[in-house]
Amino acid sequence: MAAKDDYLIDFLVEMGSIDSGQLAQVREEAESKGDGVVDTLVAKKVITSEAVAQAKAGHFGAEYVTIASQRLSDDIIALIPRHVAKRYRAIPVAKNGNTVSIAVSDPADLDMADSIQRMVRGDVAWCVATDADIDNALKRYYGGDDEKGKVTQDITEGDVAIKAKTAKKKLEDSKAGGNDTDAPIIKLVNQVIVEAFKMRASDIHLEPLAKEFRLRYRIDGVLVEMKGPPKQLQGSVVARLKIMSNMSISEKRIPQDGRIQANVGGKTIDLRVSVIPTSHGESVVMRILDKDGLRLGLAELGFFSDDQQTFERLIGLPDGIILVTGPTGSGKTTTLYSCLNFINRPDRKIITVEDPVEYVLAGINQVQVNEIVGLSFSMALRAMLRQSPNIIMLGEIRDLETATIAINASLTGHLVFSTLHTNDAPGAVTRLVDIGVKPFLVASATRALMAQRLVRKICKKCGANYAPPEAELRMLDLDPAQHPDAKFRRGPGCDSCTNGHRGRFGIFEVFCIDDEARKLIYEQVPTSVLRVRAREMGMRTLREDGIRKVLAGLTTPEEVIKATTNDHE
Repeated sequence: MAAKDDYLIDFLVEMGSIDSGQLAQVREEAESKGDGVVDTLVAKKVITSEAVAQAKAGHFGAEYVTIASQRLSDDIIALIPRHVAKRYRAIPVAKNGNTVSIAVSDPADLDMADSIQRMVRGDVAWCVATDADIDNALKRYYGGDDEKGKVTQDITEGDVAIKAKTAKKKLEDSKAGGNDTDAPIIKLVNQVIVEAFKMRASDIHLEPLAKEFRLRYRIDGVLVEMKGPPKQLQGSVVARLKIMSNMSISEKRIPQDGRIQANVGGKTIDLRVSVIPTSHGESVVMRILDKDGLRLGLAELGFFSDDQQTFERLIGLPDGIILVTGPTGSGKTTTLYSCLNFINRPDRKIITVEDPVEYVLAGINQVQVNEIVGLSFSMALRAMLRQSPNIIMLGEIRDLETATIAINASLTGHLVFSTLHTNDAPGAVTRLVDIGVKPFLVASATRALMAQRLVRKICKKCGANYAPPEAELRMLDLDPAQHPDAKFRRGPGCDSCTNGHRGRFGIFEVFCIDDEARKLIYEQVPTSVLRVRAREMGMRTLREDGIRKVLAGLTTPEEVIKATTNDHE
């Protein structure tokens, strides 16, 4: 500790803050107790904390600032997120052109300096302030030091127990604290979560409108409006959810993310919570992450036996890249997780890069992207390759750098799974070329492309045979006379379903790349030509796969039409 203080002591002596006699006496006392010399000088009031900060500033060629004497604007404070300011005890104090001035108490902290330099867009000019000044600024501009004194509460409501990491100060300050008058808020929030789980919702939406606080559940992909909490309880409900997900209840200007872990009826679920400010207050969305969905086999995902055999062969290959495509909310992540579960064995090393890590999988190494500290998809992917994995899952291919590394990894003996946002399977080739990947790399590395959509299942309890409207049959180009064994079914609705539907499954088109397809990719032919080749190889379109499942009585023509509006073949 003393060695660390030496540079400061020299500056303090040069500045005349202490003399050699005082220094010798204090040094002896500090060494006998194992304390720092500078800390002991401050504790004994031989020098002031301001003098120490000025010495640090002088040593590092930085400016000494007094934050308390300034009034910082919201735009300046927003340059550093709250959790980063708290972690590194750093306060942005000014911005001049492309240079951001940041006050810290310890400019010698290289980890802090490196992390903030990566995050701030532009140059950083370091300033030095006292510890007390930094603490006061954190409380004033970032809502107080609620990172200390964490406690764990078990909250029970009927058959739900919600474990929330929170802080004593939050509980004291929050409108949704733990006293008797706040008990109804706790019960109300728990009831919202329990009801969502009982109704099989995937998302809970709490949306502040001008005259109401709207509550909606997303059930089987469709938003269903429920009776929302009273408008006057909006602030209390949001504050309660923030406490449960370990967010700052005082910060209402910027989006925040958190997690809640709950045990509902003996079943553990995670809720990923997102809060964003809107014109009428803060909007909250909770994604319910049910781990049971990950244990689905390929058949439960919606594969018929022929497509399942094809896909099992593909995911058993030793190398290459397999891409799953589709819009947001089409089940791509669930499909990839199910594939990893299917091939996860002790003799295989599997690493994933995700943003965020939604589910924790046993036996698989999962990496969380963290852009704040510079851990991007591409950086994580590079580092993963030095871990000698057999199988890599990349949450999403977003740019040329990530795509190039992923494809090169697949060409060097790794099996790579990833996703792309395209409308159909052949379109994934065009998308990769558009972002800058060389066509010969796409042709060499790609083993298969799969597009998917989700459609709702017909309820098994109330589903019954019916004759579809002629307009729907015409849109699907279906002639019932050609399908005498068809089982057209739909459900009127019952206590165990929602409007005749319960659950969802996938419809798929699987394009296996052969030598002829590779030649076409290399020649950069249009997607339409590539699609013709895929059809020649036996690929069913999304609509054709959906029609098979309509004829089998698993879903309705209306569902397939909605899910395949872009598929006109």
